[in-house]
Amino acid sequence: MSRDRPQPNDNSAQQRVDRAHTVQRSERADNDGAQQRLTRYKKGAKEEDKEKNRADARNALLVVATLIATVTFQDGVNPPGGVWQETNEGHIAGTAICESESSVYYVFLTSNTLAFSAAVLVIMSLTHNFPFKFEVTVAGVSMIITYGSAIFAVTPNEETFQLALITAVVPLAMRCLIQLLVKLKNREPDPPCLIQAFSRPRNKIADPPKDQTLQAQP
Repeated sequence: MSRDRPQPNDNSAQQRVDRAHTVQRSERADNDGAQQRLTRYKKGAKEEDKEKNRADARNALLVVATLIATVTFQDGVNPPGGVWQETNEGHIAGTAICESESSVYYVFLTSNTLAFSAAVLVIMSLTHNFPFKFEVTVAGVSMIITYGSAIFAVTPNEETFQLALITAVVPLAMRCLIQLLVKLKNREPDPPCLIQAFSRPRNKIADPPKDQTLQAQP
């Protein structure tokens, strides 16, 4: 009699194959999860770098704007050449000596006022989200009023003072104009007006098919 040969266990082979596929899927899932975590980490690092760069740029701008405001305020209160110490014929005590050279004083006062106004605007804009933003705003407005009073005191000519006031408003007006243009550019298109909606041609009633017409006839 011939001995029966052992039949190969198909179930065990299939189980080994299934285990191998399961291991491969788990390894693939682990690799995908690690890749996703690495991607999120890189994105988070990039965002942190961007925030840090923005904070550094904001601090640098704040320092530069504060320095410009300090220098221009001092120059406005003490104009080049000083002020007259006594009242004589042709000049008044406390007024700018260089005011006699009207063209030179115009250029100095206009440039100095423009730089001072722009610097104060930058300071107030950068400190808008700070904890003491209200106090900073009050201080900035008070400094602008003080600068205007000093200019009025050392400038006897009313036309020159009016020119300084107009120049002080230029940075704020330009900033408002830029923001308005940006909003108009990014604004969504308006929906069609009612006149255009009602002026559209109405759809005509479709004629019945010829087959139905022929069937309706006796």
